[in-house]
Amino acid sequence: MRKSVIWLLAGVMFFAFAGLLYLQAYYIHIIVKNQKDQFNEAVKRSLFQVAHNLELDETARLLQSQIYHINKKNGRKNRGQSSIAVNRNLLDIPDIQIDSPGNITASYGKSDLRYESRTVQEFLIEQYAYRENLVNEVIRTSMKAYEKPIEARIDFRKLELYIQTELANNNLILPFRYAIKGYNPDSVYRKSPGYDDSSASGTVFSQVLFPKDPPAAQSYTLLVTFPNEGSSIFNSVRFIIPSIVFTFFLLVAFSVTLWIVMRQKRLSEMKKDFISNMTHELKTPVASISIAAQMLSDESMIDMLEKGGPLRESDSFNKITRTIGDETRRLHFLIDKVLQMSLMDDGRLIMKIKKVDVNDLLLNVVQIFGIQVEKYGGTLELEPEATEAVVYVDEMHFTNVLFNLMENAVKYRRPDVPLKLCAGTKNAGDKIVICISDNGTGIRKENLKKIFDRFYRVSTGNVHNVKGFGLGLAYVKKIIDELNGTIKVESELNAGTKFIISLPYVQ
Repeated sequence: MRKSVIWLLAGVMFFAFAGLLYLQAYYIHIIVKNQKDQFNEAVKRSLFQVAHNLELDETARLLQSQIYHINKKNGRKNRGQSSIAVNRNLLDIPDIQIDSPGNITASYGKSDLRYESRTVQEFLIEQYAYRENLVNEVIRTSMKAYEKPIEARIDFRKLELYIQTELANNNLILPFRYAIKGYNPDSVYRKSPGYDDSSASGTVFSQVLFPKDPPAAQSYTLLVTFPNEGSSIFNSVRFIIPSIVFTFFLLVAFSVTLWIVMRQKRLSEMKKDFISNMTHELKTPVASISIAAQMLSDESMIDMLEKGGPLRESDSFNKITRTIGDETRRLHFLIDKVLQMSLMDDGRLIMKIKKVDVNDLLLNVVQIFGIQVEKYGGTLELEPEATEAVVYVDEMHFTNVLFNLMENAVKYRRPDVPLKLCAGTKNAGDKIVICISDNGTGIRKENLKKIFDRFYRVSTGNVHNVKGFGLGLAYVKKIIDELNGTIKVESELNAGTKFIISLPYVQ
């Protein structure tokens, strides 16, 4: 599948996930807004009813007070006793007598029925006037109730009960805090423990108390806050949270799947390049060996062998045998490199750890590799400055690590500048640092993070004079990690490259 198709499918899927998440977030926003509006409306209704209940309480207290004073003024002993006293004597209900079976007679008192009816009517009119005067007196008194202090107008013991009851009537059962303030915000007449009107406590709901008081009167406001307002509204949308979580998990799973697909495609391309490079690399020594074999089968060589001439001493014969030997070793090295990476992938790499003096090992490598450097007109310098140079390593693999780094310096040399390769050691704390630097082509910064990946080779444009599989630095990194060391690279384009290996030395 082409990369463009993969990216197109990925774009469509990400657009679908983004749309789904947006719709879910939008629905949550709408639900939360509706729930908050309903919550605010229910609280306002509750507080309005609380204010009305306080007005009813004040009116009831005034009525009881007026009844008490009027009764006291009229000489009544019992508070609130009705002045309507209709008894048997006032109504003068007639005596019923039975003279004989079936003969019933009735006798009346001093007055006839018409007189008694008129008396009751006059008495009821008198009581109505009394009640009317009582109500008028209560109204006149309530008109001046605003002159009393707030403590005399409100029963604070009932206030919290009223708030709790009215909130419950509107299906709001949650903790609340309240306070009563005057016109001046600093004048707090009453507040419950824990009341806080800051923004951190949520919305502050207010309700004016006794709104029909004259404008010149002192105004009082009931303030109520809900510490758990946010959690109460959040509980109404909890049912949609699992769908968002599952959608997010699907998005993560899709992203991981896409990353795996892209990684596998990249590995597939790298393996394709590896096979191409390996074919090219193997064809070169095979072709050289084939040419050498053809030269040995040449008639001149056969004639010299038949005549018993000095074949082994001829320059042609030595050149042919040297070529066959070199190319055979090269084939062996390439095959070993592939096998080593395969063994490391399978976890079957066996390392023989022992004490090795890095200065001595580096000296042997420089002596062997120096001939190849001189072949290209370069120089190889050794700077063994470390005084503590004994480390635990596998001598064979660590030697291959040093050879790989130096071989890269030769491969990526600049043709117009003589190669200058430097290998040195020094101590840094409890570590020994091995530096291998060159003045070659260098590496771009964007490629530095990838050079230790398998099959990765730095692009050289249309020039294909650098041979290799892209396994050398991956092998180096793997070996250094197995030895509990670190490796980093410093490089600038057209200024050279420096590899720095750090290993703990044996104390």
